[in-house]
Amino acid sequence: MPPALGRNFYLYMVSRFCSGAAMTMFRSTVAWHVFALSKSEFHLGLIGLVQFIPALGVSLFAGAAADTYDRRRIMLAAQALELAIGVSLLSELRGGISLAALYAVVFVVAGVMAFQNPARAALLPTLVPRELFPRAVTLASTNQAMAFIAGPAFGGIAIAAAGVEAAYASYVSLVASSAATLYFVRAPARPEGSTRITLRAISEGLKFVRRQPVVLGCMTLDMFAVIFGGATALLPVYAEQILKVGPRGYGLLTSSLEIGALLTSIALSFLPPIKGAGRALLLAVLGYGAATVLFGLSRWFPLSVLFYVAVGVADQVSVVMRSTIIQLTTPDELRGRVSSVNFIFIGASNQLGAVESGFVAAATNATFAVVSGGIGCLLILALVAVKLPELRRYRVA
Repeated sequence: MPPALGRNFYLYMVSRFCSGAAMTMFRSTVAWHVFALSKSEFHLGLIGLVQFIPALGVSLFAGAAADTYDRRRIMLAAQALELAIGVSLLSELRGGISLAALYAVVFVVAGVMAFQNPARAALLPTLVPRELFPRAVTLASTNQAMAFIAGPAFGGIAIAAAGVEAAYASYVSLVASSAATLYFVRAPARPEGSTRITLRAISEGLKFVRRQPVVLGCMTLDMFAVIFGGATALLPVYAEQILKVGPRGYGLLTSSLEIGALLTSIALSFLPPIKGAGRALLLAVLGYGAATVLFGLSRWFPLSVLFYVAVGVADQVSVVMRSTIIQLTTPDELRGRVSSVNFIFIGASNQLGAVESGFVAAATNATFAVVSGGIGCLLILALVAVKLPELRRYRVA
């Protein structure tokens, strides 16, 4: 464990663990709930669209806010609102909830999460010395992977034991724990009046990304690779209809990607920081696409879990390399706005990937959607590798 990371960093880690587990528990529970109500791959894809629209509308403004106001207070306000929405959802469930009402809850929660994401990403580099930041990213990624394992796994157990109401109640408890821990984080004071929330301020973040081919390449590669290669939206179909393992198996299947991510993060914590970050990123996306194809073809549950663990291994290397490249390339006064652009790309990849998977599966079948998506990911990788040599050659100084 590296020294000198400090109390604030570890409090941030605890808060991030709770919020990450809450987020993944909520998303996996919603996917299971929607499929239980609709029995439709189309509706699983629609979840992604409902989540992406508010994120697209909020993210750029949220980035400018993160560069103007106290980032910790922005996160606390967002989590307080998220907590209120969760309590309202629990109350609504007592009388039964329609698909339309559930989509409305997903829409609002997605907007709240999108508002706090740039502040959270921009806060981390201010909590540790710059020379320790690559190590801090690796530890934060390990922490995130553990959270992303815990959320869906315990969500699946809660659903099997007491229904979706228990999973939603656990989500509310985790959000409350995250806010309570974050309250005690003390970040360094930021210069007053460094920026204002204006269209010009927002456009500065967009211009910075456009003028930095390495940053733009990282975001573009991640977005299109996950849009085509993501299989998360179809996991309820695989668990129920293809692998026939029920809610407990669904929880394990959903968590297996994060198990791979956790193992990778632990390994990276004990290894020297990777200097050839650009090359490592490209190789990680290659592994991601190949493992997705194999997962889509598997019909044996243990093998499916193994292949999805491999997807998580590749994805985590990609996350660490991408985060390191973007944060070290971006000056602090622009980190909120650049992070907001990054989260738009991430939201597009995750949520539009769910739309693509669900709609293609509805038109064909789940296996075709996953396998063809993995192949599409590999084609995008080849295109980016050829068109952006700066990304291939990028090294951490």
